[in-house]
Amino acid sequence: MRNSMNTLKKLIGLLVLALSLSFSGCEAPLSSANDVAIATKPDWKKQVQTKLPMLGHRNWILIVDQAFPEQNSLGMEYIYANEDLLPVLKEVLTQVNASAHVKPIVYQDQELNFITENQAKGVKNFISGAKEVLGTQKVESLLHDEVFKKLDTESKLFKVLVIKTNEVIPYTSVFLQLDCGYWNGDKEKELREAMRK
Repeated sequence: MRNSMNTLKKLIGLLVLALSLSFSGCEAPLSSANDVAIATKPDWKKQVQTKLPMLGHRNWILIVDQAFPEQNSLGMEYIYANEDLLPVLKEVLTQVNASAHVKPIVYQDQELNFITENQAKGVKNFISGAKEVLGTQKVESLLHDEVFKKLDTESKLFKVLVIKTNEVIPYTSVFLQLDCGYWNGDKEKELREAMRK
């Protein structure tokens, strides 16, 4: 009887040990809060890929520098991409251009072309890199405050997706206003004229 009790206690002890290991997993515990944040950080590329089908004509995607402010507007949604701005811009343009339903109208801050290398180290490389990423895409320049006015108006009605990057050169943000990918202004004009007849 005594042997049976000892065996039973050992079995219960092994069962408790096995259960505690299965609940805690076999991985080493995370060592800090930063490790937890990194381990649970969502992939920004997949987030954009998931959100893009929901975005359409008159929505915006902003790829912004690190100092771009978080705003109170309900229409603005933020994603943090822990990368430099140009690789993020390239990926976002690739995704937008691969979609059938939207195409980008690209805006950059007018101030960017007036910043000197003495004022912001790396600005000339950024400008040439941005030209390479944007390729033949037409780019419209607006004063930074004009962009904010547009966004303030648009975000009251239409969703604005902001992708914040690690870029620390001022006025480097790129603003993509989405237009319909399978319709254009000329077709719209023809339609309206036909409707007036």
